Amino acid sequence: MSPASGKISLLLCVVVQGICTCTGQGGPGVNSSFPAVFSFGDSILDTGNNNGLRTLTKCNFPPYGKDFPGGRATGRFSNGKVPSDLIVEALGIKDLLPAYLDPALSDKDIPTGVGFASGGSGLDPLTASLQGVISVSEQLNQFREYIDRLKGIVGEANATAVLNNALFLISAGNNDIAITYLSARLRIIPFPTYSNILVNDATDFIQALYDLGARRFIVLSTLPLGCLPSARGSTGLLCADVANQAAQEFNTNLSNDIAYLAGSLQNATVAYVDVYGPFLELIQNPGQSGFVVSNVACCGGSSLLCTPFGLLTCPNPSNFVFWDSAHPTERAYRVAVAPAILRAINSSFVANYH
Repeated sequence: MSPASGKISLLLCVVVQGICTCTGQGGPGVNSSFPAVFSFGDSILDTGNNNGLRTLTKCNFPPYGKDFPGGRATGRFSNGKVPSDLIVEALGIKDLLPAYLDPALSDKDIPTGVGFASGGSGLDPLTASLQGVISVSEQLNQFREYIDRLKGIVGEANATAVLNNALFLISAGNNDIAITYLSARLRIIPFPTYSNILVNDATDFIQALYDLGARRFIVLSTLPLGCLPSARGSTGLLCADVANQAAQEFNTNLSNDIAYLAGSLQNATVAYVDVYGPFLELIQNPGQSGFVVSNVACCGGSSLLCTPFGLLTCPNPSNFVFWDSAHPTERAYRVAVAPAILRAINSSFVANYH
């Protein structure tokens, strides 16, 4: 860990002071509020569920994982950890959030949470179908399987307590807007109509998780999709206004519906987290946080994902906001995404439960 990332790790522990006891290195601590974390949605939170799929949308090969512990490519769409990992690390639950489909997943991992997110997935079933990945409805079915396994390990009463008190992270909408609607054009309807469909799907998904015992939710906005390197093209010039405007419209609708839903689910807290704003600020002013490049990716050139075996990979990913053409570096996640989530945890859950 670089000196800069060490400071960021310490900052994350300070943000959640009152929830947990963290070590300065982000190691396991004592967490009295959240016994487990679960993640759903897309590649922002995927910790390796695509590895065994017959799809090109996976990254279990070098140079992915270049800065991950042990330098391993684990199926995370980054050079290192993703927000799912950073949150369990900061909350002192464990160092990494394992993927539900990881063949090495053990009964010991089960009670403290797993990740169900699948890179390339979205709220629209067409999004997952287009890329051959796990749809959110399939993720929900996997979660039902998980609950049965959890009950077998800790008993029904303890399983209910885990689900009621766990943190549920959800990231969706990125691929639906950027790929299904704008690139592949699989939905030929006005965007406001499509946005409403996506938001309804998101609230239905949260309701389904609630019916299964979930009570504490963090729902992420999309990233500024028009400023991803894939949207700018190989020149890395201007952000694509159409994509950013679509993302902003969806985020506004999602925020409004989340606020309404939060008032209707008894004994539940549903917090919307804006990561669009902090990430756009990082892209527009990278030097303020010690970054050098924010318009092109560290690896892969102008292609969406990195090419195998490290071809066209920059020597120092910590200087870059983006790892590949669609995904941030670990350091960018630590600077712009994880703190936004942890602030929401601090304000929404600490205030309400302590």
